[in-house]
Amino acid sequence: MQTGFRLNLTPVKEPLGFVKVVEWLTAVLAFGTCGGYTGRNVVSIFCDGSGNETLSATFTYPFRLNQERLVENNTTLCNRTVAETHLVGDSSSSVEFFVAVAVLAFLYSMVALLVYLGYMHVYRDSDFGPMFDFVLTAAFAFLWLVCSSAWARGLQTVKDATSTAGIDSTLALCTDGGVKCEVTEYASMRSLNISVVFGYLNLLIWVGNAWFVYKETRWHSQKVNAQQAAGRGPAPAHI
Repeated sequence: MQTGFRLNLTPVKEPLGFVKVVEWLTAVLAFGTCGGYTGRNVVSIFCDGSGNETLSATFTYPFRLNQERLVENNTTLCNRTVAETHLVGDSSSSVEFFVAVAVLAFLYSMVALLVYLGYMHVYRDSDFGPMFDFVLTAAFAFLWLVCSSAWARGLQTVKDATSTAGIDSTLALCTDGGVKCEVTEYASMRSLNISVVFGYLNLLIWVGNAWFVYKETRWHSQKVNAQQAAGRGPAPAHI
């Protein structure tokens, strides 16, 4: 059996290869829409009997909110001295897990495409290749489910911590009589929302691709052969 590289674009025209191209693209979009994000909410503090104040709640990837400073130490706001205050929450583990899965899926899709386009004759002549591909594809489908759910929850934590209610519970000044805190300008989190959508979209695509990869394995061929044999039934006896 020849094992050298043979360029063949036919697999890309088939579901097996075409879906892998889609997986490569959606993985890029998944981590590209959340990695490197920076947002800023403007918090207006309405003081009773004195001028109003403004704060900036800035948060960046990977969203370690408890390290993002909301108020500098011993800052005077509404004629009150306010101690150093940070935002509350930490979504770094969920978003970094999400990005890690997306990057690994991107890399695996590229390797798989290389095999499909150049070594499909080896891939289909062996049992190991399709089975290994199927196991990894199923594993990535599961990882997409876990990381997308975790990041969706982490994103909600970011939204809650930077909302008016979150600022009220974080900044002690907001609970004083005559002082009202309100987020008057919200950062756009559209790209973060899109990243969650792409996460679940990747889940659906990888689950669908698992079926096409499964059809390349001997497990599927053995099942088909067994069904065909059962359908033919026993050979008629000759007298």
